[in-house]
Amino acid sequence: MKLTRRHFLKTQLGAVTAATLPAWVPASVLGQNAPSNRVTLGCIGVGPRGRAVLGGFLPQPDCQVVALSDIFGRNLKAAVAQVQKAYDGKAPVLHHNFQDLLARADIDAVVIATPDHWHVPAALAAAQAGKDIYLEKPMGLSVEADQRLRAACRRGKRVFQFGTQQRSSGQFRLACELVRNGRIGKLEHINVWAPASRPGGSTDPINPPEDLDYPTWLGTAPRTPYTLGKACDEQGAWKTWWFNADYALGFIAGWGVHPLDIAYWGFPGMMQGIVKLEGTGVIPEEGACNTATAWDVKFRFANGVTMRFRGTRNGAEPSKLNDLSEWKKKYGRITGHGTAFNGSDGWVLVDRGQIRTWPENLVETQFGPGAIRLPRSSNHARNFLDAVKSRRSAISPIEDAVQADILCHLSNIAVRLGRKLKWNGGREQFLNDDTANQCLKPRSARV
Repeated sequence: MKLTRRHFLKTQLGAVTAATLPAWVPASVLGQNAPSNRVTLGCIGVGPRGRAVLGGFLPQPDCQVVALSDIFGRNLKAAVAQVQKAYDGKAPVLHHNFQDLLARADIDAVVIATPDHWHVPAALAAAQAGKDIYLEKPMGLSVEADQRLRAACRRGKRVFQFGTQQRSSGQFRLACELVRNGRIGKLEHINVWAPASRPGGSTDPINPPEDLDYPTWLGTAPRTPYTLGKACDEQGAWKTWWFNADYALGFIAGWGVHPLDIAYWGFPGMMQGIVKLEGTGVIPEEGACNTATAWDVKFRFANGVTMRFRGTRNGAEPSKLNDLSEWKKKYGRITGHGTAFNGSDGWVLVDRGQIRTWPENLVETQFGPGAIRLPRSSNHARNFLDAVKSRRSAISPIEDAVQADILCHLSNIAVRLGRKLKWNGGREQFLNDDTANQCLKPRSARV
């Protein structure tokens, strides 16, 4: 019999499942955390990032990871070992098809950390199945996809947590509270920066890894041959799907959504009214990677506040677009990512390493009664579980997630069209621009 890749993967899946029995003890006999106080979790997509997110849930005493789904055998093998180590050898149930995982009545919520082009399809299916959703960022490959997911979460009253975990860090919350409470004076301008996409990548067809169900991995993306590193880091290559427009917007969204989300958290009024924007950038024309390796996008919001969003070097050639020396001179330090709010009386810069302010004593601000205070979270996974149990909003809810993701889409469209645009924040479409509005729609699905 010819051993097909799909047969190989399913055989391996069965072997792993059999080797890790017994499966879970029924929820009814698990003690004080069962059943009403415990959140049962399924994980869809358990590659390196998925396992990192999974690691935040495994120590939670009122959470039990009961099922995993992935179409890449090596991912499942690593995730099973991770779960067994945390649960004294007990193994999760494995599913090749995530729809089978979603059909299980014993699962309350899911963590989705697939490649980007599967984020919204998996999350939509989860919402329709009545599951609460922790979705790794970014969101969809189109604004319309984001809107469909938002509508599904609203309709099903699903708790949603976006993977913008910087909101669960005290320094980012403090920076945004300083801005919202006018401690830097009147907000005038925001600078945002993030790593850009990488160029290059092989275009020579090779056989996919034997333990990868490549047709399913492609989904509705174009049926293109597998190339070295497309789906994962491999010997002699780094993964390229991050930077290929068939599967992602590139790091203009994959990384950019983090500091853009903080810009939005500090100034949520930015998406109200008419937003004017324009952008320039570099899109590689050779190699497997074809998303922006440098960009400079300028926004002017309805109340006059402006924002500049730029990509930092990530294997690309130095250029005026990724030269942030002027910002480094002003703020004293620029890492690969960050958000800086500039006001009439001072500024605050925040990244994952620090918060810096001018005047310097702003960082010591004590807020009194009546001050605007943002929700507090010190652990993104814990915050999601608490929201699932309380049915209150998570710290990165669907409404904010869509707006942060739209900022990424607007930036990408501005760079690719290379001309001035006007965005109607209320209607979520461009003004008098059919070409730009076409860019908001999903690409044609593969037949």
